[in-house]
Parts: sequence; structure tokens; C-alpha cells
Amino acid sequence: MITVLVVSDPGRARDLDRAAARMPSLELLHASDVEGALDRLARNRRIDGVLLLLDYESALEIAKVVLEEDPGAPPLFVAGSEVPGTRSLPAREPATLLESLERSLSG
Repeated sequence: MITVLVVSDPGRARDLDRAAARMPSLELLHASDVEGALDRLARNRRIDGVLLLLDYESALEIAKVVLEEDPGAPPLFVAGSEVPGTRSLPAREPATLLESLERSLSG
């Protein structure tokens, strides 16, 4: 089982949850801001990766804070842009995005 923390707005979270329902080896946890992300990471050490589905500035802020607070944090991913401290994934529809993420984390 691969566990991913998704930091996004609730609308995108629902789209990803629908796509993830067809992927039995993937579990999604959610946060909508930096405080929620830090709380989830502190409480759940089995998170394999963090997917930031936010505008560039918000993703940059969260990446900076997460890496400062937890240098051993799981890898951070961003879809569609290059944010320092993260790995970039092609911006795609939810199912394809999750498949790319799953391949990156399991390979």
C-alpha cells in the first residue's frame, strides 16, 4: 500500500478520491493548507509521498515549511510546474496523475 498526502482544495481532492477508488494499492490522505499538512505528517509516519496540487506560490510556501520542519519528510511532488525542493509530475487528469505518482513512489 502506498500512502500519499494530497494538499489541495476540496474540489480537486474529490476528483482524486474518485480516481484512487480504482487503484487498490493507493491510499490518499488530505490536507488543505500548510498547518494541515504538517499535522498529518507528524501524526502519520507511513506517508510515502506528498502531492501538492496548489498554485505555484502556495506549493512553494508549503514545500519550504515542510522541508524546514521535517528534513526527513517524504518526497514532495507538484503537478504541472517546477517548485524547488519538489519533484515535478506532468499535469494530467486525476487517474493518470495518480498512476504517474504511484510509479514514481514504487520504482
